[in-house]
Amino acid sequence: MKQVTVALLFGGRSAEHEISIISAQSVARHINPDHYRVVPIYITRNGRWYSEGIASSILELDIAALIRKSGTAAASLKLQEMVLSSGQQPFSFTFAGIDIAFPILHGSYGEDGRIQGFLDTVAIPYTGCGVTASALTMDKALSKLCVSEAGIAVAPGVTVLAGDWEKSPEQILSSIPETLIYPVFVKPAHLGSSVGISKVSVQGELPEALAHACNLDTKVLIEQAMHGKEIEVAVLGNNDPIASACGEIEPGSDFYDYDDKYIHNTAKLFIPARLPEELSRRVQADALTAYRALGCRGMARVDFFVDEKSGQVVFNEINTIPGFTDISMYPQLMEAAGIAFPELCDRLLQLALEPEQPAKT
Repeated sequence: MKQVTVALLFGGRSAEHEISIISAQSVARHINPDHYRVVPIYITRNGRWYSEGIASSILELDIAALIRKSGTAAASLKLQEMVLSSGQQPFSFTFAGIDIAFPILHGSYGEDGRIQGFLDTVAIPYTGCGVTASALTMDKALSKLCVSEAGIAVAPGVTVLAGDWEKSPEQILSSIPETLIYPVFVKPAHLGSSVGISKVSVQGELPEALAHACNLDTKVLIEQAMHGKEIEVAVLGNNDPIASACGEIEPGSDFYDYDDKYIHNTAKLFIPARLPEELSRRVQADALTAYRALGCRGMARVDFFVDEKSGQVVFNEINTIPGFTDISMYPQLMEAAGIAFPELCDRLLQLALEPEQPAKT
């Protein structure tokens, strides 16, 4: 069997740069070397592309340990030093010899349709969602609208544009409906890994949280906090996707934030989730409904809040390039479904080669 050459794209310009590297390291370790030849392509924070030499060195760096020990800023500095000391020049990229791309770029400039559009333009198939679904799911406000139209409950909330906040914060604060019950979460609309999210317990804390989020993104959500468990479902497939069992996150802090995910690692994961079977089936069905409503293909992780007492299932968000680190929920849920990491990589690459067809209804 001829080896398939896979361009593994990682790093990128988003705030989730280091997490992308850790995810790519996991993929590189688990992808079947008998079937695939991996060409690592590292994209710096300022958009420079490097292949082979320095990209391979970064894949070997224990960046997770560096983040835990010294923080993200130190990890970022280390990456810059490695690039500069290598003497390697960024390249004018050509996809000659590349059969397929595996973008593992979390967040902006990777998960939002931009890299997907570029790959479409150069006629290289790639894993995951296409341009439209990637762009739509990257915007938490728009994805909530689509999911709500499909009949799935969403958290009450309002959307704030950063430009409007900058012009008149007083007007924005006065326009927030009194029906919104505290605590609320203030979230950048286009960032993942819980970057920039603040929990606001009283109205007086809202200006600081909004200023912080608006400094990171052009659009911000203010959402009423939902009671219940944080539940995640992994979805895999194109026209006939499958949903994993539900996974449950028990945060080690007030909520499952960036530090809890990647630095302190204090959250507890339960697979399957501690939910009644009937309620779990409802969550799985809602995950598939959301996946189809948003036009996803390849993969996504769909997150919910589930109140076991009332039976309420509320959509939180969807991630079309979920974390692929050793502690990430998506590969663990697939493992529990009988799809080991190497097979998961293989399935994603095979799904990328399938022609798009009208979705089944």
